[in-house]
Amino acid sequence: MCGITGVFAFTEPGRAALERLEAASATLAHRGPDAAGMFVKAHVGLANRRLSIISPGAASNQPMTDASGRYTIVYNGEIFNYEALRKTLQGAGFQFRTDSDTEVVLQLYRKEGSECLKKLKGFFAFAIYDAAEDTLFLARDRHGEKPLLYYKSADYFLFGSELAALFELGVPRELDYTALYQYLQLTYVPAPATMLQGVKKLLPGHSLLIKGSRMQEAVWYRLPFDADKAAANPLSAKQQQAKLLRLLEQAVEDRLTADVPVGAFLSGGIDSSVVVALAAKNRPNFKTFSLGYKKNPFFDETKYARLVAAKYKTDHTELLLTPQDLHGHLLGMLDALSEPFADSSALAVYLLSKSAGASVKAVLSGDGADELFAGYNKHRAEYRLLHGGMAVEAVTKLKNIWNILPQSRNSAVANKVRQLHRFAAGAQLAPRERYWFWATWQNEQEALALLRPEYRFKAVNRLYHARKSRLLDHINSAHYDLNSVLCADWHLVLANDMLPKIDLMGMANGLEIRSPFLDHRVVKFAFSLPVAAKIDGHLQKKLVQDTFRSLLPQELYNRPKKGFEVPLLSLLQTDAQEYVKKYLADDFIEAQGIFDVAEIRKLQKVLFSGGGGGAPTIAWVLLVFQYWWQKYLNN
Repeated sequence: MCGITGVFAFTEPGRAALERLEAASATLAHRGPDAAGMFVKAHVGLANRRLSIISPGAASNQPMTDASGRYTIVYNGEIFNYEALRKTLQGAGFQFRTDSDTEVVLQLYRKEGSECLKKLKGFFAFAIYDAAEDTLFLARDRHGEKPLLYYKSADYFLFGSELAALFELGVPRELDYTALYQYLQLTYVPAPATMLQGVKKLLPGHSLLIKGSRMQEAVWYRLPFDADKAAANPLSAKQQQAKLLRLLEQAVEDRLTADVPVGAFLSGGIDSSVVVALAAKNRPNFKTFSLGYKKNPFFDETKYARLVAAKYKTDHTELLLTPQDLHGHLLGMLDALSEPFADSSALAVYLLSKSAGASVKAVLSGDGADELFAGYNKHRAEYRLLHGGMAVEAVTKLKNIWNILPQSRNSAVANKVRQLHRFAAGAQLAPRERYWFWATWQNEQEALALLRPEYRFKAVNRLYHARKSRLLDHINSAHYDLNSVLCADWHLVLANDMLPKIDLMGMANGLEIRSPFLDHRVVKFAFSLPVAAKIDGHLQKKLVQDTFRSLLPQELYNRPKKGFEVPLLSLLQTDAQEYVKKYLADDFIEAQGIFDVAEIRKLQKVLFSGGGGGAPTIAWVLLVFQYWWQKYLNN
């Protein structure tokens, strides 16, 4: 696990970026605190910051060049089948100087070129320079677990694990208003865009080849989903359970591969509990980590995590936070973001990663299970809408009632009203529009209203509708069902929200987070299943719950799903109020010239007079952006 960055210059002026490569590498030091290295040859420069997990000795440091001197790699990730691949390569005559997975990737690329990607089991982002061909090859893993951003001009091609490295390399600091517009709705910027014009994220399952001044992009992996085949899957329920058990056991075992201790996050939910049950059963004193809130039981699930930890006798660490703890680490979390990212649960992941990172360098998590097996509340809502019934009609007809009742994510009753209101509003929409409505925190008109009038046309004339269509291809399918929603979530929510969150917050604390549910064999199996295997009238993540019921405490079942959240309203109204008043102040907004002063003033009034509806989330979205803008764009 590492941070990588590099330069491929096309012109003499472009070579000036090579002088900034060391500074760019320094911005990624948190991702790799164990070692640093650089390779510079003529017009090419590669740099790496290493977190040593496999083959931690100095011989495995990067950049790594093969014995011939032709190929040089910088690599971020873990390949779990690297030992088997090395044996195959040795049988074909390839010689190795290290025990690292980095060298396996390098030698496999030597042998097979871009076809090597299909043999890699794990997650990665890497770049390989071929001195003989004078080419740079870059690739990203199947699902986007590891990030890779890039920028191309007439003078050079630049890349890096985080936007901070590209800032140091000299990319233009020009705001992309369409990206800002989508961020205001979603709380993140969906790939391939970033918050900067011209800077892109390489999409999951994609590769790039730079030759001369030309760039060629290719797709090497697509999500394996066929609606007709899934609906006709012949496996019985018992056969499905047996296969999921076998695949997930292997995925967990693979992700325990390391030459340093590995632990696990344990939230108290089904997904992380399943992972811990499989990981800890043959490992005494397996380290687990959970997070809760001392004074806010609505957000606290540590009692459920404690039950699992006791059952499997793990070495359990419980981090119980106060509002002061959240406030005390807020700036640390914001400084870990070189692109605005406003999923507020990132603050909780940041703190949990800091706690775990003091003991281990890698942890397992349960990420991906909700998107694979229909675990979100919106999946339950979509299922009910598609199946109809009196309850659906009743909730829909009472839409005006939900409109006038208090709505909030900060208490059980107000949160239920919020959910009923969103359900009733979504029920009036076609599937495509409903999906976008349930994926966003405010509608298009509300997001546009936050911008100054002169910028609103920039946010709608470019990319938005085309991108929404691309992301929602499966929603438009003639074979639409709940699996279509899960496919859309996989491309939009998982790839752009959940995975960046765990990567950024884990790596900010020198911690690698690995999820067995993202194993490509588990993913392929999950998307081969009919909807009935995942959800019915009573149970979400049905197959997961049925498969592992005997391994988990009964108390984990038949309780409402709870996300990994923070008490955001309380934080913004009390300890973090100083930041809201600083970054959303009239004079700051006026001088900045991006947002509408009257709309921001109106938002603050709602926030501090009760914080109903989505006001806390939108205030947080703006606060995160403002901090980033002040740090990176305010010249």
